[in-house]
Amino acid sequence: MKYKTISVVDASKLIQQSKPMILDGRAIKDYKAGHLEGALHVHEDLKTSLVKRGDKQRSLLIYCYHGHASEHLAEFFSDFGFQDVYSLEGGYSGWTEHHLSGD
Repeated sequence: MKYKTISVVDASKLIQQSKPMILDGRAIKDYKAGHLEGALHVHEDLKTSLVKRGDKQRSLLIYCYHGHASEHLAEFFSDFGFQDVYSLEGGYSGWTEHHLSGD
């Protein structure tokens, strides 16, 4: 496995320390309803652009609803040479649940 699955706590640290590019793999309506600060919505044009011209040395943090589809996206970007790719365990629901609980 070329990517890493990380917890919400580790993802928070990653965001603070290395400012990864954050990619939201959910449907556009859900992205518009709420997303991680600075996240980009993943669509085919963005995927193509990143593969062709993206900084493959920059870390990518990818999330979806519950952490399953983001693993496929993480594998996709890893296969195209991105070095530090992370899939958020529990996805957006895990992120919001963790942050709403005040942990």
